[in-house]
Amino acid sequence: MRGSDYSELRAFAAVVRHGSFARAAQHLGVSPSALSQTIRALEDRLGQRLLNRTTRSVAATVAGQALAERLLPVLDDLQGVVDAAFAAAGQVSGPLRLNVVRVAVPLLAQLLPGFLTRHPRVTVQVEASDALVDIVAQGYDAGIRLAERLEGDMIAVPFGGPLRMAVVAAPAYLASRDAPRHPRDLEGHDCLVSLAPSTGTPYRWELEKDGVELRIPVTGRLIGSDLRLRLAACLAGLGIGYFFETEVEEQIAAGRLVRLLDDWTPPFPGCYLYYPSRRNQSPPLAAFIAFLRGDPSER
Repeated sequence: MRGSDYSELRAFAAVVRHGSFARAAQHLGVSPSALSQTIRALEDRLGQRLLNRTTRSVAATVAGQALAERLLPVLDDLQGVVDAAFAAAGQVSGPLRLNVVRVAVPLLAQLLPGFLTRHPRVTVQVEASDALVDIVAQGYDAGIRLAERLEGDMIAVPFGGPLRMAVVAAPAYLASRDAPRHPRDLEGHDCLVSLAPSTGTPYRWELEKDGVELRIPVTGRLIGSDLRLRLAACLAGLGIGYFFETEVEEQIAAGRLVRLLDDWTPPFPGCYLYYPSRRNQSPPLAAFIAFLRGDPSER
């Protein structure tokens, strides 16, 4: 088999696995247009269409599905042979795909340079999203998610320690409004409303004190999930915000935001790295888990 044949088949497999030319191109390190040309070359050589493309989606044809069913296991086996050869030489190689909740990105950014330096033959692809993603169906090796959203059949490793929420407002907002003394007082305030990523409905603020748990429905003039918009509005004095503590600790320390209802926001279990319980765990994922756990061989 020619090298170009292998490149075409690998490109086709990437599109099938990722379900997107853009994501597959990112994984392969090429442009979407170059990837599209590679797929067309493979289809021309085989004399049949393998993928149906629209502006919004891509799906395998009957012929493409038949090819994928035979090709993907072969490529996996071949990658396994390569990984085993590097492992025998004391090196870990291959891709590691992670789906990460946004609040975990800053900590991951601190860890990845050390991990990538330790394993120069590993490539890491990170996609940040607060949506509930099926990591198995989407082809991720692992995910990082809040403890309360973990699926029961996953293996979980603590990632980053406990978290806290923070209810905050700018001094300008509080200059003309009484600060809330109880979570129920929020119902009389302009609040910056975020949307639950799984449902798209307004998120109820979760507050707790002395075993009493409340989920407060809030209202306000700005509704949206983008952190930057809500934080900018909060700093401008347009309402009370509800953020992860790590997202606003600098503004609180500088006096640009004032913390409210502090005794109603206790620490809670934070994020976990989670992955399916497979026997044939990829070497990059195994190495990342060992690195995360502080294995001496990984430091």
